Parts: sequence; C-alpha cells; structure tokens
Amino acid sequence: MKKTQTFEENIIRTEYSEVMQKSYIDYAMSVIVARALPDVRDGLKPVQRRTLYDMHELGIRYDRPYRKSARIVGDTMGKYHPHGDSSIYDALVVMTQEFKKGLPLIDGHGNFGNIEGDGAAAMRYTEARLEKVTQDGLLADLDKDVVDFIPNFDETEKEPSVLPAKFPNLLVNGSEGIAVGMATSIPPHNLGEVIEATKAYMKDENISTGALMKYVKGPDFPTGGIVTNKDDLLAIYETGMGKIKVRGKVDIEKGKNGKTNVVISEIPFPMIGANISKFLSDVANLSETKKTMDIVDISNQSSKEGIRIVIELKKDADVDNFINMLYKKTRLEDTFGVNMLAISKGRPETMGLKQIIRENVNFQFEVATRKYTNLLAKEREKREVQEGLIKACNVIDLIIEILRGSKDRNMAKKCLVEGVIDGIKFKSKESKIMASQLMFTERQANAILDMRLYKLIGLEVQALIKDHEETVANIYRYEDILDRRDSMAQVLMNELDQLKKEFGRKRRTVIDNCEEAVYEEKKQEEMELMFLMDRFGYIKSIDMATFERNKEAALSENKYVFPCKNTGKVCIFTDMGQLHTIKMSDIPFGKFRDKGIPVDNVSNYSSAKEQIVLATSQSELNLYRIVFVTAQSMMKIVDGGEFDVNKRTVAATKLGDDDKVVSVYVLKDKTNIVLRTKEGYFLRFPLTEIPDKKKGAIGVRGMKLGAKDLVEEVYYTQNTVETKIVYKDKEVNLTALKLGKRDSKGTKIRV
Repeated sequence: MKKTQTFEENIIRTEYSEVMQKSYIDYAMSVIVARALPDVRDGLKPVQRRTLYDMHELGIRYDRPYRKSARIVGDTMGKYHPHGDSSIYDALVVMTQEFKKGLPLIDGHGNFGNIEGDGAAAMRYTEARLEKVTQDGLLADLDKDVVDFIPNFDETEKEPSVLPAKFPNLLVNGSEGIAVGMATSIPPHNLGEVIEATKAYMKDENISTGALMKYVKGPDFPTGGIVTNKDDLLAIYETGMGKIKVRGKVDIEKGKNGKTNVVISEIPFPMIGANISKFLSDVANLSETKKTMDIVDISNQSSKEGIRIVIELKKDADVDNFINMLYKKTRLEDTFGVNMLAISKGRPETMGLKQIIRENVNFQFEVATRKYTNLLAKEREKREVQEGLIKACNVIDLIIEILRGSKDRNMAKKCLVEGVIDGIKFKSKESKIMASQLMFTERQANAILDMRLYKLIGLEVQALIKDHEETVANIYRYEDILDRRDSMAQVLMNELDQLKKEFGRKRRTVIDNCEEAVYEEKKQEEMELMFLMDRFGYIKSIDMATFERNKEAALSENKYVFPCKNTGKVCIFTDMGQLHTIKMSDIPFGKFRDKGIPVDNVSNYSSAKEQIVLATSQSELNLYRIVFVTAQSMMKIVDGGEFDVNKRTVAATKLGDDDKVVSVYVLKDKTNIVLRTKEGYFLRFPLTEIPDKKKGAIGVRGMKLGAKDLVEEVYYTQNTVETKIVYKDKEVNLTALKLGKRDSKGTKIRV
C-alpha cells in the first residue's frame, strides 16, 4: 500500500500594496544601478564595461586584427550581460562614434552610422577592436589585482566591478541614460583640460570649482559649436544641473551672381542624428510659410570631412537678420540639459565638477595603492630569492657537495634551510661544519635547488647582481610611493601627462557669452479673411472673394462663420467656462473645399472633455459686452475687453459645483432675454436686470428652478421684432410671453 505524503500549508498573508511597493523599488534600483546610470569612477554603464572587458579577454587589442562585432556581442551576452544582443551592440556602436564621444573607446571597421542619423550596419557585417586609449587608460593593470572581481550572472565567470580608469572618463566622454524616475545627461569634455584639472585637484584638494574651471573651460562637444552662456557655467558645474545653450557655427560666403551663401559648418550637439533632416525641413518650411522670402536654395553638402549645409540667399537679403531667424526659429541654437547623475558608492548622486574629479582621484589612489602593494610584495619575494642565489654562488662548492651527498631533494632542502646534516656524506669535516650553519629561507632553498648550472657563468652572476640592485631600487621606490601621498600623486600625474601627450587634442567648442539673437520679423500685410468651423470642429480660413462666391454653401455647411483679420485671434468659449484663443496665422488658409484641421490641433481645447458654446473674433469681443448663462441659471454681463488676453487658455467665468455654461452671447442690439428650462418653463425679462460683473465672478441667479430642473436654451429678442421658435413640435412666440422679473419661476408651456 502506498503511503501518501501530506504537506502543511504555509500561507503568508501580506498587504498587496506593500508587496507592489517593495517589488517596484527593487526593480527601480536594479535599473538605476545595474543598467542605466554610469559609475562615477570609470564613467561606464555595466553594458559598456562588460563589452570592453570581454574584448580585452578575447585579446582584441588595438594592435591586433579586427574581430566581428557579432562575436564580441555573443561572447559578452553569454558570459556577462544576459539582456539581449541589441543593447550590447548599441553600446558598442556608440563607443565607436567620434561624433558622440569626446574620446571613442572602440575602433570600428565598417558602417557604424553617421552624424546625420543613419544607423549602423548589422553586427554580422561590422568589425571592431579596442582603441589604444582604452587599453592604456581603462584596462591597464587589470592583472595586478587593482579592482574587485565579482561573479557573473550565473557564477561561472568573474568580471570586474569597475575598470581601473586612469582619467575621469565620465567627464571626457559624458553619458546619457534614462532610469526609473531619474535620468543622467553629462556633456563630453576635452581630455587635456580634464587631466589638467585632475592634476590641480591632486595638488590642492581644497581647490574651488571656479579655480578648476580655469582648466575645464566648459563642455567640448565633438560636433564643435558655440556655447553662448559662459556666465552660467560656474553654477552648472557647482550644482551638476542646468542648461547649456549651444549654437551652430555659421560662415558667410560669396555665391554666384552676387548672391550670398550662409554655410553651417558646425552644429549643436543635440542636433546630431535625425534632427539634421528636421533642421533642413524647418528651414524649407520658413520659406513655404512666407516667414522669409530670402531663400533661393538649400543643399546639404555634408560628407566624411564634416558638416556643410549651404543656404543660398537673394542678393538684397539681410544676412544677419536671416541668421538670427535661424537661431530663433530652428534648432541651430539649442539647449543641452545638464544633469550630472552617476553611481557613487552604490547610490545615484548628482555631482558637480569637483565632486566627480574627487571621486575619480580617490579611486586612482585606491587603485595605485593596491597596484604598488602587490608589486612591492612581488619585488620583496624576488629580492629574497636573488639574495639567496647570490649567497649560494659564494658557497657553490659546499652546495654542490651537499647535493651530491644527499639521498633526495628533501634531505638537501632540510640542510639548506635548517642546517640538518644527518645522512649527508661530506668530503671533509670543515664542509660538515659549514653545512650545519646554513640558514636559507624555504623560498631561497627552492630557488637554489631549481637553479641551472649555466647560472654559475661569470656574466650570469654579474647579471644576477645587477637584477638584485634593480629590485632593491624598485622596493625603495614602491615603499616611497606607498608611504608618501605626494610620491603617489606624482606617479599618477606622470601617467596623466603621458595620456594627454598621446591622446589629447585641441578644443572644438568655443565658450563665449553671446547676445541673444534678435530677429525682426517682417510685418505681415493685414487683410480680412473668413473663419469657418463646421459642426465636427474642423477649422480653416478663406479669402473674402472665395467666401462671396460660396456664401450660401459656407453658411449652410458651417456652424460658425465670421470675418477676422489675418493678424487677429479667434476666441472659443466652452461649457467648462474656459476661453481658448487661436492665432489666425495658425489656422490653415486655403480653398473653400479644403477639409481644414481639428480645432484641438491648434489650441488647448479638448473635444473629449468640453463642448464649444461660442466662437467669435477677439476684435468683435473688444467692441461689445458678453452675456454668460449657466445650466443652474447663474448669469452676468462682462465687458468684452476683459477677454483681450495673450494666454492660449484662461478661465472665462467662475462656475459652481456641477454647473456648466449653456450660453455665451455677444450683446449688440437685443433688449430681452428668454430662459427655457428642461421641464418647459419659459422666463422673459429685460437684459438691463443682469448686472455687470468681472470675468472671475460667479454671477447672479436668473431664474428659480425646480429640484432637478436646469436651463437648457437661451434666446435673445427685441421688443418690436416678433421672434418664434418650435418647442416640442409646438410654435412658441417668444415676443408674446409675459415680461417677468429676473429670479422668478416663469411660465410653463403646455404641449
């Protein structure tokens, strides 16, 4: 008979929100620390660090042949980064692109994309190897136990927790990354300037950010350009946050037939990629929308040699004004948002220039301490062996006699280390006495026993003595480096000087204070247009001649039709008490049968949340007073001049809870108002009974309503003009209604 095994249930009850909160925080920190943000010490994200280390392990050095990118990506993914090949290849590609990195870390062979936004070829087509600066400045000394190695994702390999960077790579190459709830954006800088600032900090740890900026003038973008807000940089580098304004470099050349060519030879760093084509499109759009009539032709003559965008202008063009227009209306002047966020001691932290340099310098001292501690230990071992061999050469005859008289290696070793002579045959008593006095160390004894006979040649002995002298000198030097911070700092500064000499280059970006571009827009010739809005909320404008030819169709097919100057504005009042204004210049002008565009596209109005109650021109509002009536019968009259505003959206009136506007009326020649409720009550009274209020007022009650009754319709009449409406298939003469008082119940119409 089978025995059935029973298990006790162990149900852990917990609050769902607590589980979700903990899980989300764990996920967020994983993304922040392990994927999206760089480490302040080596300036690399985990995927970048793993890719470079894998290439180092595969032996794809700067002085060896290129290897397929697919091989590098596959090996990195299999050993260190199990997050998909696209993230690894994307990181590899960016590290090869000299237009994105101040100092490319990988030497790419093949199509790795270009500054105009074309992507890299597939990884199976491209090849790569490490740059020399990466080998010398980031990966050197990995074999000297200078950084901690940690297990990889499946604990089958070891990977460095950080690379032993010899310079502040975070500043030199910058970084961009989006994590969960935070992002980093660090501009690239000039290697030579960063190295000089690092040396200055090593000499004086109390140096100020302002003093460091005598060396680091500002960002040095690989695309060049001009930083225009030099005075703001100190605050940005002290706090690690701010906005850097960058302009492209513009040259003026003589064109054909007396025309002028505006040539853009450098672009702002944020423009790289698809934004170049966007810039060309924006320039063409300036011509198409008649913002400028000066452009004759635009051509993109950029090549591997660099950026060259040529805009040909007319003979009489105002070139300076045109260039200012480019700065104002296109991305030729752009903003680089700085947020110097990086991982420091396992936590994300926003750091200024001095903090980043301090973290890197402290790391360099830590690496150097481990390096020279290990080197010192090896040199001391070496010295011990060398001293033993030199001593052995002086008594080589005795040692040979011990070896010939010993039965095995262990007997000979005991004699050399402890002076044990039992069992060893000697030729003389003197040899026996001398052998009993030997006191070699165990390491020395092993070296003597392993020594080959050719080492006894005179020249070899001299070389051994010379090596010993070098070893003693190295020990003295290493002890000095480890004991004195100044000595270690000098060693580090020498290494930095070597990196600067070999890999430094001139600054590309100009740092300056530039006046804000002032563009004088030519005044548009004023003309009257007709505004049309259909019942679906599509708007357009047409000229007056077109309207006159299609007047009947225009009035029947559209809900709102009124004249408005092309320099004016259209005002839209909604049931939510909002006023949305639209410039006529933003409304498409065209043919009568053109569809137009949704009003949502050119205003803050949302057809999903509110309904249009009235559309009219702002110029008409300025001439008259405006009547507001709400569903809960609140009403007021407001001077139309109060709605002459520059904001796109303002509150046109104040509403009570669960109330909405049912009527907004431009008061011209009417004398009476008629309110009609949902339950069929009508109330007519003079407009003079409605008080004038400000647009921020809630108004006064116009009619007493039943418990669930609301105002549904509002009509306006004149005493001398008969006005009739149809209510539930019954004709009602509004003029014949009894003239009542405001705030009364009104008359119910029976149907």
